[in-house]
Amino acid sequence: MAELVNMPRLSDTMEEGNIVGWQKKVGDKVSPGDVLAEVETDKATMELESYYDGVLLHISVPEGPVKVGALLGIIGKEGEDISALLSGDAKVTTQSDSSDVRAQTEPASDTNGKEKSQTVAQESTSNTNSDLRVKASPLAKSMAAEKGLDISTIIGSGEGGRIVKSDILAAAESQPAGSGSVISLANQLEERRVPASQIRKTIARRLSESKFSAPHFYVTTEIDMENAIKARESINAAGQNKISYNDLVIKAVAMAIRQHPDVNSSWMGDYIQFHSSINIGVAVAAPDGLKVPVVNNADMKSLSAISTEVRELAGKAKDKKLSLQEMQGNTFSISNLGMFDVESFTAIINPPDACILAVGGIVSKPVIKDGQVVPGNTMKVTLSSDHRVVDGVVAARFLQTLRQMLENPVFMLV
Repeated sequence: MAELVNMPRLSDTMEEGNIVGWQKKVGDKVSPGDVLAEVETDKATMELESYYDGVLLHISVPEGPVKVGALLGIIGKEGEDISALLSGDAKVTTQSDSSDVRAQTEPASDTNGKEKSQTVAQESTSNTNSDLRVKASPLAKSMAAEKGLDISTIIGSGEGGRIVKSDILAAAESQPAGSGSVISLANQLEERRVPASQIRKTIARRLSESKFSAPHFYVTTEIDMENAIKARESINAAGQNKISYNDLVIKAVAMAIRQHPDVNSSWMGDYIQFHSSINIGVAVAAPDGLKVPVVNNADMKSLSAISTEVRELAGKAKDKKLSLQEMQGNTFSISNLGMFDVESFTAIINPPDACILAVGGIVSKPVIKDGQVVPGNTMKVTLSSDHRVVDGVVAARFLQTLRQMLENPVFMLV
């Protein structure tokens, strides 16, 4: 008996997924655990696995957005008649609220199955007809734009001549030296419309909700980084693990939270949740949008352990390999733009946190010490706080402690 493959709910907030591309084509044999397609959710790009044995008999949506519960494909025996399913005579699930992936791929009843399956088929046909000139996955189109490549000149190696990621990488390698910058500049000046990814839509929704529902206030302090610079140089000279200034900030923030647990909390509507673990979300710029992987129990980890973990998480973010578990559970967040020569800025709180710390770059300038003007190195940090949870005095005292930690790194060892 043929089995229906519906769009599963791959995250708790997912309403629709975007089919990036199918790993199987119609006629291919399929076994449980085989990857059928890549699905971009509101949080990450994930692999859709099969739970059935058989042959992929039908693909409803080759690529593009699909609502949770809508029909993606049909798996059955080779040569099996699926015309009843495609015509809508059989009952097909087109919507479900279950968060279980397997439940989403199993058939269930839907009185509107005929109408919705026909709609999916029509949308699929429309998407295909609208892109007859250039067949390419959304990822390939995005990569081509980033690399300044004319996608219409690239020969695809995918099914039906479809352009995939490997074709873009090959074209970029064969591009003549010096030509990329000219083409890239021309593309930057073009007026174009790029569909928002599921991740970008989620970023927009969550940050809009945060900015307009949480009453933000901001407190800034300037930190003398002389001792932190010396400490980092000594650590890096003595050990194999190189630490960054961001690693120092993460550790200092975690230690300061120990003394000011009120900033490690969340507004839950009817109550305030004070968290028992200190889990630091670290904002990372990724190709498909801002990602915030989480360093769990940061106060209990050494600087070298934090450094190693942050590098691994940042690498996964840039390669689009972060798991949902690695982006959940944050209780406080940090956004650092210091490496881009930004002196100071304010950040929007990352829900469900009550606070986020915006970190600027280290600036060399004259400072006054012991009544004398001497060369110095300072860094500005700004704490954004949710006034429903954190009061101004609490934020100021937290920054005082953070400043002490960074100006006297030995305090982090206490």
